[in-house]
Amino acid sequence: MTAHKSGDPTTLNRLYGRHSSHKLRAGQQELVDTLLPALSVPEEGELSAASLFGYDRPLHFEIGFGGGEHLAYRADLLPDHGFIGCEPFLNGVVTALAHVRDNALGNVRLHMGDALSVLNRIPDGSLSFVYLLHPDPWPKARHAKRRMMNPGPVAMIARKLKPGGEFRFGTDHPVYLRWALMVMNGHPDFEWLAQEPKDFLVRPGGWPETRYEAKARRLDHEVWYFRYRRR
Repeated sequence: MTAHKSGDPTTLNRLYGRHSSHKLRAGQQELVDTLLPALSVPEEGELSAASLFGYDRPLHFEIGFGGGEHLAYRADLLPDHGFIGCEPFLNGVVTALAHVRDNALGNVRLHMGDALSVLNRIPDGSLSFVYLLHPDPWPKARHAKRRMMNPGPVAMIARKLKPGGEFRFGTDHPVYLRWALMVMNGHPDFEWLAQEPKDFLVRPGGWPETRYEAKARRLDHEVWYFRYRRR
């Protein structure tokens, strides 16, 4: 595969970046060995709220949850909802597992790997929320096809959301911002829920600050918040 191959994350079928940045401590390894198998999304079959949590309930999906702060916050806030989080990097998964353990979150299921492979197994029209917060911007033009905010993934997100469901996207990277606006501008399946600048410059309620957002603010980066409703 070359850097110039056409496509987007739905066709490239490849994850980029490191899977682990440092050796796990004994307690972290125990979480991976004991808690992760209990919470992991099944490797095969259709994925529904009933199959994952025992009965039908509103279902949320987070693409690339990082350290899991947002996922854990939302799951704790909405204990009668179900949450699926996908993250390819081991250290992020370990941090999320600690959040799940410390907050006794029984409404979370995790997948360490490609989010789109899991999203594809969810029945169309099943999700109430999809979250894509501070994804890797891949700022070089030749890497734009690696961005999750691309027509292929956005079309899949639209299919999986219920009418009236919400897609939330956040970034502090101006290149990604412009690219995302280009992808979403006039999208037939989504309505942008913004009527004035403060609607995308101020973090909405129920949207906690993540470590990535905090880092961006320490670097004096502006942060943008986007909410789209599935038509």
